[in-house]
Amino acid sequence: MKHYLGVDLGGTNIAVGVVDENYRIIAKHCIPTKSGRPVNEIAEDLAAASKHVIDKAGLSISEFTSWGIGMPSCINPKTGLLVHSNNLGWKNIPILDTLGGLLGLPIIIENDANCAALGEALAGAARDYRDVIVITLGTGVGGGLIVNGKIYAGADQMGAELGHTKMVYNGELCSCGQKGCFEAYASATALVRQTQKAMQENPRSIMNELCDGDLNKVTGRTAFDAARKADRTALKVVNLYTEYIACGLSTLITIFRPEAIIIGGGISNEGSYLFNMINSKVFENTFSAFEVGVPPVIPAQLGNDAGIIGAAMLELCTGIR
Repeated sequence: MKHYLGVDLGGTNIAVGVVDENYRIIAKHCIPTKSGRPVNEIAEDLAAASKHVIDKAGLSISEFTSWGIGMPSCINPKTGLLVHSNNLGWKNIPILDTLGGLLGLPIIIENDANCAALGEALAGAARDYRDVIVITLGTGVGGGLIVNGKIYAGADQMGAELGHTKMVYNGELCSCGQKGCFEAYASATALVRQTQKAMQENPRSIMNELCDGDLNKVTGRTAFDAARKADRTALKVVNLYTEYIACGLSTLITIFRPEAIIIGGGISNEGSYLFNMINSKVFENTFSAFEVGVPPVIPAQLGNDAGIIGAAMLELCTGIR
């Protein structure tokens, strides 16, 4: 059986897996990224973790034909440099040269959100669809577009940065340096900020009790936990947050008209409570919803494994992009 090697490089963790031809992870290994370090140190960790997981799977490097890596950025086709990874503090990095020779395998690098989208398309919630959008609500808002079963990233392979579509002119500052991006309103980071603001303005909210009055203890779950207890302030936070999500998704639906939208990331763990609100608000805000309907917004299935599977299978997909 053929096996594939995939890496999901994030700002917090490096996750590496060996994936078989049925898209099953047969061995996995995770280590802290320790972002902020020199790129060569992280590159060496990628290689060490990859060698470890290959040994764990009982295989040898010679049995692999590529090293697929998902990174929170993309390769500029004009310069060959990794463009800009906010979480890692990298900008215009010669990542291919840095990684070259560490494993002796051809390297394929793709945006991490595209890898997650591909993973869900091959083995997760999107496996029954050909045209889907996959959105990850985490520290940022990752987005991947699958068209006719393939990753679509534009003419120069640097498109589909869905989290950085503009929602508000000159709005909230985004991690990318622009203002008003979808990410600045719909990420888990944005939800924490919105929750903290509401707690300061409404000290009697249950949210303050849940966090012992400490704003530093606020997470993406705080507002949802309090909203389930019918806390009025929390309900307002959750309502506004889901409106932001629906606003961004309705724009994407109007442009692409996918068969479905898949939502992953930690926020998606709120389950039907979250998805019922999003689907209702998407219908209310989407062009021609009453006439032609809207695609369903459904939860991702693979969690953090989506990025590993997608990265591993890049070998089979980059040739058809």
